[in-house]
Amino acid sequence: MRRADLSNEQARRIALGAQGFAERRPSGRVDVRHLRRVLQRIKLLQLDSVNVVVRSHYMPFFSRLGPYRQEMLHDLAFRRRELFEYWGHEASLLPIEHHALFRHRMAEAKPRYRSATLFKEHPEYAAQVLEEVRANGPLTVADLEEPGRRTGPWWGYGPGKVALEWHFRTGELTTHERRGFTRVYDLMDRVMPDHVLEQPEPSTEEAHRALLLLAAEAHGVGTAKDLADYYRITVPRARPRLEELADAGRLERVRVAGWKQPAFKHPAAKLPRRIEGRALLTPFDPVVWLRERASRLFGFDYTIEIYVPAPKRQYGYYVMPFLLDGELVARVDLKADRQASVLRAQATHLEAGADAPRVASELAGELGTMARWLGLDGVEARRKGDLAPELRASLG
Repeated sequence: MRRADLSNEQARRIALGAQGFAERRPSGRVDVRHLRRVLQRIKLLQLDSVNVVVRSHYMPFFSRLGPYRQEMLHDLAFRRRELFEYWGHEASLLPIEHHALFRHRMAEAKPRYRSATLFKEHPEYAAQVLEEVRANGPLTVADLEEPGRRTGPWWGYGPGKVALEWHFRTGELTTHERRGFTRVYDLMDRVMPDHVLEQPEPSTEEAHRALLLLAAEAHGVGTAKDLADYYRITVPRARPRLEELADAGRLERVRVAGWKQPAFKHPAAKLPRRIEGRALLTPFDPVVWLRERASRLFGFDYTIEIYVPAPKRQYGYYVMPFLLDGELVARVDLKADRQASVLRAQATHLEAGADAPRVASELAGELGTMARWLGLDGVEARRKGDLAPELRASLG
């Protein structure tokens, strides 16, 4: 068998370097230029409504930069118009210069839109919703004349929300801003700058090649599935584009020790000498969002348990992996108790082989930093989990 081009440990350092973890956090005040540099590396921010600690899209900046003003992200996206919302890796904030790369996805949504139950049975309602936005927008679902009733607590959207979301998916509407986490809809051509709308529209194949190159730049090195998943391209559609990119020298074919599948490395990806520092990661951070990649790179088996009944949860409701010097060494179930002004570590578990006293000390320090960033007065650790005694001692 041909010798591997990279060890798994080298692939892990390349991946973390590509995501910005080879750089030290700023020593002074974090400004919008730091946010832009993070976005240049990770390419997108996945959105999620859960607010048990902080909305997920704010966390990747904190993980890489430390404390910063969250208002800067809202300003970057909805005042400066440097970001837009669309379905990238799930619902995402994306750089506005990538807008044209998603028009094929908007076009592909239109046949599904026309076949959706709401629009087949009530086409006049769908048209009415769009006209309301045209006449009265920007607006939220609640601003519609007839929003309809929700059918459930999670994704049981009422007809008004369904109609708005379909128009959003097909590119008729976009996000004007967020009020809290509520999306405010408006017409695409009223929100997007003219120079963005006037960009040439690439073919689907061209868009996929461009998105896969961006994914390779963000991951450093990855399998076809790793890279396809970054922008939710199916592997059968991604694989021929990856081979084309490799044939053209825009990606490098590599083998990583222990990986069953061949991999692709971005030519600009660097191998850091070491990864130092600590970070708590949201479950929707690109480092861990593809669980099989996290398992392959870090030996870290991770399942988000939000939708698991409480008695069946192994680690907790909202569990954040803890990264320390290039390894995922612990996981902590966190809750920001805003009424008590406390960041609570509900349960804390150590990964096999990790140094418990050092991990606990570093985790205590990072939890203190996070609590201050969130405007909370302190940190408390409950007794659940094998790292809890050490963490409680470190917290004093």
